[in-house]
Amino acid sequence: MLKLVFASNNAHKLKEVNSILEDSGIRVTGMQEVGFKEDIDETGTTFRENASIKSHAIHNTLKLDCFADDSGLEVEALQGAPGVYSARFSGDHGDHAANNQKLLSLMKGVENRKASFKTVISLILDGNEYFFEGKVTGDIANQLSGEGGFGYDPLFIPDGHSRTFAQMSEDEKNEISHRKNALKNMLIFLNNRSVSG
Repeated sequence: MLKLVFASNNAHKLKEVNSILEDSGIRVTGMQEVGFKEDIDETGTTFRENASIKSHAIHNTLKLDCFADDSGLEVEALQGAPGVYSARFSGDHGDHAANNQKLLSLMKGVENRKASFKTVISLILDGNEYFFEGKVTGDIANQLSGEGGFGYDPLFIPDGHSRTFAQMSEDEKNEISHRKNALKNMLIFLNNRSVSG
């Protein structure tokens, strides 16, 4: 079984990743389980840079195979904002309520509601780095709806659906999420690698 450290302290993300990779033959552990307690400064200006910063922080310290993701919401009418600054859009890192309120106020009266969630994964395996992307497109709702999920989930309605991510069950969201798509691409790579290896 392949063991990978997931470079995140976000309990929601860790739970989501474990749920998606449940039957994959990969055992995922969080940073706390391996004793990594440092804060990692995400100083990159792209999802790819931030994912790479996080995975290298783990690998350089612990020399373990690991992966990290950086994700965010890109809103067409806001020229791709909040993008890489999604978690700290309102100023304080991880203040989901304030971030959602800021987005709602910026989108007031805006007709173009198109947006996408994007994830970039940096995987470091045997000292080599690989990147995988996932994306889901949709629209920004006019009001918050749903109690589930986290982040911008109460405002994001994926294409082909009439409910927000926050109104969906965990399984429903995981079937179509940006993180699922990125992890699926990573799994295809790992499966091909083990077959050819």
